[in-house]
Amino acid sequence: MSPVFPMLTVLSMFYYMCLRRRARTATRGEMNSQRAIESNTRALPINVEIVQYAKEVLDFSSHYGSENSMSYTMWNLAGIPNVYPSSGDFTQTAVFRTYGTWWDRCPSARLPFKRTPPTFCSQDYVELAFEEPVYPTAVHILETYHPGAVVRILACSANPYSQNPPAEVRWEILWSEAPTKVNGPQARQFTPCIKQINFPTNLIRLEVNSSLLDYYTELDAVVLHGVKERPVLSLKASMIDMNDIDEDEDEEKYGCGMDILNKQFSVVTLREWPTNGYFDKLPYELIQLILSHLTVPDLCRLAQTCKLLYQHCCDPLQYIHLSLQPYWARINDTSLEYLQSRCTLIQWLNLSWTGNRGAISVSGFSRFLKVCGSELVRLELSCGHFLNETCLEVITEMCPNLQELNLSSCDKIPPQAFNHIAKVGSLKRLILYRTKVEQTALLSILNFCSELQHLSLGSCVMIEDYDLIASMMGAKCKKLRSLDLWRCKNITENGIAELASGCQLLEELDLGWCPTLQSSTGCFTNLARKLPNLQKLFLTANRSVCDTDIEELAASCTRLRQLDILGTRMVSPASLRKLLESCKDLSLLDVSFCSQIDNRVVLELNANFPNVFIKKSFTQ
Repeated sequence: MSPVFPMLTVLSMFYYMCLRRRARTATRGEMNSQRAIESNTRALPINVEIVQYAKEVLDFSSHYGSENSMSYTMWNLAGIPNVYPSSGDFTQTAVFRTYGTWWDRCPSARLPFKRTPPTFCSQDYVELAFEEPVYPTAVHILETYHPGAVVRILACSANPYSQNPPAEVRWEILWSEAPTKVNGPQARQFTPCIKQINFPTNLIRLEVNSSLLDYYTELDAVVLHGVKERPVLSLKASMIDMNDIDEDEDEEKYGCGMDILNKQFSVVTLREWPTNGYFDKLPYELIQLILSHLTVPDLCRLAQTCKLLYQHCCDPLQYIHLSLQPYWARINDTSLEYLQSRCTLIQWLNLSWTGNRGAISVSGFSRFLKVCGSELVRLELSCGHFLNETCLEVITEMCPNLQELNLSSCDKIPPQAFNHIAKVGSLKRLILYRTKVEQTALLSILNFCSELQHLSLGSCVMIEDYDLIASMMGAKCKKLRSLDLWRCKNITENGIAELASGCQLLEELDLGWCPTLQSSTGCFTNLARKLPNLQKLFLTANRSVCDTDIEELAASCTRLRQLDILGTRMVSPASLRKLLESCKDLSLLDVSFCSQIDNRVVLELNANFPNVFIKKSFTQ
């Protein structure tokens, strides 16, 4: 055969892929897309581009700031830039709660879920509403400090300002990429090349991964460019990258795969084959082990191939640990219904970020737990805004073996609903960060959940008397190993004394931004003497921390690994040297805005203690 013919075949295949790519990304398969490409039609001149800043911040998973101010909060992303093009650490920006891998190295760190698809690496998110729905042509993200955290940008079909909610809410990925390290903390305007979508949007979601960052990332504003009429671009107007084809295949694999979850698991008619090939010769346990490395959408696909693999893919042993967070945009009541029969033995379940905007109903969630909750040990529900009192009641009734419950940023749960948690006496980990838990309910929880080892109460603004809470912890929670009191506004030296006396197994304590604690009362030195096992201590933004406190930590807490004393004016280089010499395992030391610790001192300490990451932020 002449070599011309294979070449023509290859060219024909490439042309077909180009047309398929253009149809999928521009018009999603409509017949007129091919005619538009062939006729070299461009967007009409009257389709003027609209440029708009975010009007409102609708939702987010965490932030560094408090619930009662604007400093370092996600709400700073609304409106025009406050800081850009300046670089540095500014309170007028939006900052997430964590950075790097430091929180994964603490006693409170949780084990990751297996089977997380490699394309999903998001750790936090923020959702922004804009005034006018448009077909996006560009998204500009103004990053003012340690850029590079954004890993995914999505657009939603729902208009948050519409009086008539849509029957179906669609999310489309405009851009995604694995985390990359950006050299330098300087400000930049990040403008990734986004994909076209076939619906107008005024709801944009940014997802971030800060694991490669040297310090907190700070975002100043988001600019959405778009047109009112749907643009039709020519083939010449957009370069076709073969990598884009692979990206779309990945998106279909991990996105539409969850649609298969809703539809194909219910299929009972499978093709009949005389044998199952070599699979018939393999032990059942070996096939199960092979399948345990597949993601959930891949299991859904494999279940359609033959009855043998269908049986394996539906075996409840494949669903002992199940994370649906990577597929949050497509999980709904139907998904949970089809999973029920397969999750009867489930022990770890991650529904974080799922179910919002009506995707999961209270009745759908309740039905699932009534069937699948008896063996649950760990339940992750972070940012589950569908949760209400009925849901908490069902959890406590249907999950008698529950040991870990994460309700982080579930800010729609009413205060009185948290009383139900006290019924779960086996709890060892409870995360209530940014919830409306009130004092009476929390006292009841502490009284009946004496097995608690890890407790997060960061940014819980409804608690009136943290001294009383600390006293109850000291009396009832003797096994406590980690405690997050980030931004609790009214704890004093009395509460710290009760806590330190009663919870002497504490290895991690976050007292960041607790303004009522004063070093002059001896609370920090007493803390150091009573808690020799401390590995992590955050005293962030406590202006009163002094050399006496640091020297006591050096003498008593030699296992210390992480210390944050950002903002103190009373600590000298000499006391830090004593600390670094005594605490051989120290790996993180934050001295940002410590007036006595200038850049020269930091360079000197870095040279003498190269294994310690000393953080010193700046303001341009």
